[in-house]
Amino acid sequence: MPETTPPFIDAKQNIDLLVYNATVYTIDSNFSKAEGLAINKGKIIATGNSKNLQNLYHAKENINAKGKYIFPGFIDAHAHFLGYGLGLQKVNLAGTESWDNVLDKLKTFAQTHKEGWITGRGWDQNNWSIKEFPTNEKLNHLFPNRPVIITRIDGHAAIANNKALEISNVKAGEKIEGGEVEIKNGKLTGILIDNAMDLVYSKIPASTESQLKVALLAAQKNCFEMGLTTIDDCGLDYETALFIDSLQKNNELKMRLFIMMSDNKKNYDYLFSKGKIKTDRLNVCSFKLFSDGALGSRGAALLKPYSDKPGRTGLILKPEEHFDAAAKIISQHGFQMCTHAIGDAANRMILKIYAKYLKVKNDQRWRIEHAQIVNKSDFHYFGDYNIIPSVQPTHATSDMRWAGDRLGKERLKYAYAFNDLKNENGWIPLGTDFPIEDISPFKTFYAAVFRKDAKGWPGNGFQKENALSREDAIRGMTMWAAKANFEEQEKGSLEKGKFADFILLDTDLMKAGEKEILNTKVLMTFVNGEKVFEMN
Repeated sequence: MPETTPPFIDAKQNIDLLVYNATVYTIDSNFSKAEGLAINKGKIIATGNSKNLQNLYHAKENINAKGKYIFPGFIDAHAHFLGYGLGLQKVNLAGTESWDNVLDKLKTFAQTHKEGWITGRGWDQNNWSIKEFPTNEKLNHLFPNRPVIITRIDGHAAIANNKALEISNVKAGEKIEGGEVEIKNGKLTGILIDNAMDLVYSKIPASTESQLKVALLAAQKNCFEMGLTTIDDCGLDYETALFIDSLQKNNELKMRLFIMMSDNKKNYDYLFSKGKIKTDRLNVCSFKLFSDGALGSRGAALLKPYSDKPGRTGLILKPEEHFDAAAKIISQHGFQMCTHAIGDAANRMILKIYAKYLKVKNDQRWRIEHAQIVNKSDFHYFGDYNIIPSVQPTHATSDMRWAGDRLGKERLKYAYAFNDLKNENGWIPLGTDFPIEDISPFKTFYAAVFRKDAKGWPGNGFQKENALSREDAIRGMTMWAAKANFEEQEKGSLEKGKFADFILLDTDLMKAGEKEILNTKVLMTFVNGEKVFEMN
């Protein structure tokens, strides 16, 4: 009988994607490195060296990373994704150098946006030569018949013209809990602080679904370009969350979102009756509360008066009983509580309320958002009750030029104390709070590690003892951010079984010099194994 050749059997497993010739930072528990990733059906099935992976797998698509650097997709643990997208349709006042500069931008905007309210955000009087709040006379002169309100960069103060104040029926001498309507010589200046802003903003027509969709997709595009694959959106209503869910299910919105519900009755009623919302792309299991204002507008609640404004201690935005009642009901229903607290008085109040409802050791992962100024005797609450400080490194480098004026030397020592806070639980999630700060995760990393602003100031770093190591900073933007969202089993590291959310960078963040880090380029961004961005 003639000899026959046995049929060739290809033992390789068929997969969707193989990436090789990379330096892969897996961010696993050992911070181990690999050379490649094997991906199938949206998940990582293996990491390893390039040759082994190529011997084991036959991929529909192969990417030679040419020695570049792969990290898990970045997770921004505190931002305002929808607000950022909506802001792209408004006047951007970030970086303005004077009140007149603000007015010029408003005039230019009004020439191309001829109807309706004029709104915008981003001015910061601390960056002007005259570091006082402006008054609205020039705004009234420019726009006598068209309502205008523009918000300070921190979102905790705004200035409105008289037309907007008139429509909103704001009167001189009006008192509002947790807010302030500023008057000088018996007249409204247009400045509204914290809860007083709602008097005007409540009169602006709500965005349509079409406007919301445009905003969300614009925000997604910019985030993917920056290597962000999950965003914590801090404070939305349940209707918006459901709309986002519908866009995600239609595969129009591919960004993964962790949404904190705003602190109002309809959101509590809805979620407590329906339960947590959890899909691969959406997680709604928490509530966001505001305990005080911001430091820049002197609304942050301090135990002792502001060093540069004797007699003023800031604002607690609602009665203490409100936060206690919210903690009680959130605890009873098994949800996560996340509370904005900036000043040391606000942090102390919220930490004590949390301690009342949390067991000494627990896995509830209740969060303090910002935790900017903490009294030295209060740090222990974070460790004792497993309370998570969710911080934004660029806040420190934005505020450092004037924070000492507000706080004085002694209090400043315990402000933006990221390393001290990290040591309480051994981990800390990092975010940006965009659009209050720049969207860039590389600025987050740089500020966390070097404690400098994007111009490299100050040369020796701001309170360098509270810098994070490079490894801790990367964990804070990936694994620890996922953990703060109860999502560490599905994302945050590049390990078998997790979502294939990863980014290819031109720079090794773990070794690069300071300037290189700020100039890092995202070459590709993948979500669920799908390429959602590639640099031209």
